This record gives sequence, C-alpha cells and structure tokens, in this order.
Amino acid sequence: MLFFSFYRWFMRASVGKRFCVALLCGASLLAAKPSRAADASSFPAWMPEVGFVQIGRAQETRATVFGLIWPWEKAWRMGGGQWSGYWELALGRWSTPGVDGRDRAWVTQFGVTPVFRFRPSEGRSRWFLEAGIGLTVMSPIYRSPSKRFSTAFNFGDHLAVGRNFGENAQHELSLRYQHFSNGGVDHPNPGEDFIQLRYATSFR
Repeated sequence: MLFFSFYRWFMRASVGKRFCVALLCGASLLAAKPSRAADASSFPAWMPEVGFVQIGRAQETRATVFGLIWPWEKAWRMGGGQWSGYWELALGRWSTPGVDGRDRAWVTQFGVTPVFRFRPSEGRSRWFLEAGIGLTVMSPIYRSPSKRFSTAFNFGDHLAVGRNFGENAQHELSLRYQHFSNGGVDHPNPGEDFIQLRYATSFR
C-alpha cells in the first residue's frame, strides 16, 4: 500500500530528508483550518475537539500521556480511501529504573505532532491507519539503565491502527508504535521504542 511504502521510505531516509518532508507537510497544513461542526458558533475555533489518554511501554520504561487534538478541515480521497489528519499536543511522564542509585527516574515530555489518518472504503469505515512525525522536548534528558539520550529535543515518529466506536463514533481506541530519537543530530542516539494504547473521545 502507498501508506506503508511511504512510511518505510521515511523511516530509512536521512535526517535532512526527514526534516524537509516534515517542513513541507507543516507548511502545507498551516493553511488547513480546524474542523468546525454545524454549531460552530458555540464551539470557538481555538478550542480542541478531542482529548486523549495514552499508556505505553518500552523495554525498561513506562509512559503515561495526556493530550488534545485539533482535526483539520480538509480531507482527500485517494487510494480507495479518505485521508485526513489533525494537530496534536501531548504532555507525558516517563518512568524508568533509576541510575546512580536512584529508585526511579522521571522525565516530562511535551510534543507537537501533525498526523495523517487514512480510512478505507472511501472513508466510510470506522477503522483507520495513521502516521505522524513531530517534535518533542524532554526534561531532564532521558536516561535509563541501558540508554542515554544526548539531546532534550527529539523527533517522535509513530504508526497506528485504530477504530471508532459509539453511536456517533465519538470514541476511539488505537494501538500505536512510536519511536523517539534525535535523528542523528548528536550522539549517543540510541532511540527508544514504545508500544502504546490510546483512548480518545470527542468533546462535542
């Protein structure tokens, strides 16, 4: 599929190519207005439309993430389905076994990510696939017993599959794979990989 071919190419691309793709996507999507329902007058444009909570696990690290979502107004028909997307703001806490004699170490993470979503069956399916790449900042710099990041700023790439449910499809569950690293900007750059479960619900 086109979706997976692009993702494989992107994950193997150089840092410069990744940055250019992210920059082009961001520039083209800045013009996309947040989606508005028919009762837009009662729902200000600056308010997020969706909230989520997410739990994740890496080899040694657990993560709990809360976030807000602003869907894009634009959607595209291509490849037998519908492409759309959203802007995501996320705030998370990572917990890992401590180093230097500490019981546990904690990292606070903030991220901003543009995300593309694909629905098959011309967009009528409740199932979806999605992928995104965003920027994250961590404080303090992440360290676990076996890994040490060298930068506070990193990229976050993810691939997910999920499904909406509820009478108005206002709820969703998704299973996500997410990789964090600085893309080789500095070393060491071991990266960290999470498997995550997300629940999201609409505020409308």
